[in-house]
Amino acid sequence: MNLFYLGGNLEILNILPIGDVRQEVTPSGREGLKAPLPFSWIREDGTLTEAPHTQIILYPKYPEIRFSGFLKGTAGGPNALMTVRQAGRILFFGITSDRRIIGWVTAPDSALAGEIRALGDLPRTGVFLHVPLGVADTSRERLLQKLHDIHALGWLSSQRLYGNGEIGVCIGSNCGGYTLKAQLGIIPNGRSEPDFEGWEIKGHTVNDFVRYTSGPLTLMTPEPTGGFYRAEGVEAFVRRYGYEDQLGRADRLNFGGVHVHGIRHARTGLTLTFSGYIPGENKFEAGGGFSLIDDAGNEAATWHFAGLIQHWNRKHSKAAYVPFQMRKDPAQEYVYGDRVRLGEDTDFLRFLKAMADGKVYYDPGIKVEGAATARPAVKRRSQFRIKSADIAALYARFGATSVNLNV
Repeated sequence: MNLFYLGGNLEILNILPIGDVRQEVTPSGREGLKAPLPFSWIREDGTLTEAPHTQIILYPKYPEIRFSGFLKGTAGGPNALMTVRQAGRILFFGITSDRRIIGWVTAPDSALAGEIRALGDLPRTGVFLHVPLGVADTSRERLLQKLHDIHALGWLSSQRLYGNGEIGVCIGSNCGGYTLKAQLGIIPNGRSEPDFEGWEIKGHTVNDFVRYTSGPLTLMTPEPTGGFYRAEGVEAFVRRYGYEDQLGRADRLNFGGVHVHGIRHARTGLTLTFSGYIPGENKFEAGGGFSLIDDAGNEAATWHFAGLIQHWNRKHSKAAYVPFQMRKDPAQEYVYGDRVRLGEDTDFLRFLKAMADGKVYYDPGIKVEGAATARPAVKRRSQFRIKSADIAALYARFGATSVNLNV
């Protein structure tokens, strides 16, 4: 089987769209994670041929990422170039707007290879060089221009964009983000995908635009994949580890509070603990994860690394953090600041390190209402958050910039 080396770190996982991540152990006992890639080869006539067995293999202990299965089951693939060892050949990956990968390979003595070499030093992520392709490399400028236009509009009525292209009224606590996305032409959906030309848009509320790095930010809301929570269900979990509502609301049980790595939470009695990750080495095991552990050592809830990698891959490659303020008089309205923060080149190890350092924390909002009734109502929200001022820990490049491109 041909295996191509794609790098010794996890940065490229935030470039390539991947499918469901699964753990596998080789006959020799080597543990790894595999994930399918939506990959096709482009032929010389411009048509595509799907490579249905393409996948990446991640060996997290090293770490090391390999590319495999790219010819199996493929009709008209570049077998002549991909089944031999040939120094200087170049493999191209292009990511489409619908999150698919198109591949092309060229011989080292081809005219195309010569053109690429003539470009000189190019920006790099892992083993990948970024080839400038016009508008694909100006999405940052276009995003800033759009955010400038939105800032210049001043106070905007609370709104959201619907699938039919119409803008309607938005009512609720999350309308600041919906209003921003409506102005950017983004239709809200349940998919964990970037919002604007590869950028995730994260609107966040602030008290003023001078201290625009204040407050918490929600990073992701994955459900546990193991432990008592998974085995017995949310209601049973809250009844065992939750507590009566602290505001005195009758017949309601809550499970909430900030859970920081290594610190026992006084109200729930649970401690957030890693398994298969050593913060000092910043490496993890394929079957590892982190758990909420009770005083008896039982796993109350576990999140396995395999599922979290996929979630992080799809959500956080590039992100724009946009501050906003809200007012309710004369109506619910929002205004957006003139300085935003842009983060690029994250990877899952940065997330784990930030959690080990206490910057990323678990802050759930889970409740059971009508707990004593025959049909209690259960609400689940397992969210991981970070203080806005700490968000730079998640990115290789992060900084504030004015939405005015002339500044």
